[in-house]
Amino acid sequence: MGGGTNKLLLPLDGIPVLIRTLDALQRAERVDEIIVATREEELVEIAQLCHTYGITKCKKVVRGGESRAHSVMLAALEADKSMELLAVQDGARPLVTPELIDSVIAAATRCGAAAPAVPVKDTIKCVREDGAVAQTLDRSALRAVQTPQVFTADVLKAALQSVLEQGIEVTDDCGAVERLGKVVFLTEGEETNLKITTPADLVLAEAILKDREERT
Repeated sequence: MGGGTNKLLLPLDGIPVLIRTLDALQRAERVDEIIVATREEELVEIAQLCHTYGITKCKKVVRGGESRAHSVMLAALEADKSMELLAVQDGARPLVTPELIDSVIAAATRCGAAAPAVPVKDTIKCVREDGAVAQTLDRSALRAVQTPQVFTADVLKAALQSVLEQGIEVTDDCGAVERLGKVVFLTEGEETNLKITTPADLVLAEAILKDREERT
């Protein structure tokens, strides 16, 4: 976003991005509790936002780690030990729906590891360091993976522990689980489940919210 802005606290049609994400988790029938991992300097602010917006499933707001895997591990360790499944949701995906969350959790209940995904629309090319095309990938076999990504608790913790011990950077939790040789099954995602990364994403997200409101 630039300027050191925390995109999760930016307003999206008047409500912080993170709160819209948490509200979807709050309304998901299969979610029992929420643990938020964030920057140390924002612990109090986010806890207050959860209270203000009635995110009653948020049991704890904890300090995040030095990497994605570390942050997820710290949150996972705070979850109720009776939880058989853990779902990892990007705070920057505020348009995720309760229905999608519940469907992915239901899939993970059956297979142990599941994540939503959508077909890739663009042609994807691998390039060399000089910018020359090295390979054009078969688009029909490619999927863009979203969150929530849901796993049995013991598998997720073991996968995160492994990448942390080996100092391996992973861009999503599926990657960590796959490194253990576990199979992750992809379910049907939602085209509107976009990730807020740039200012243009905020504009698009507000347009989608307006369209949803007009349809209801």
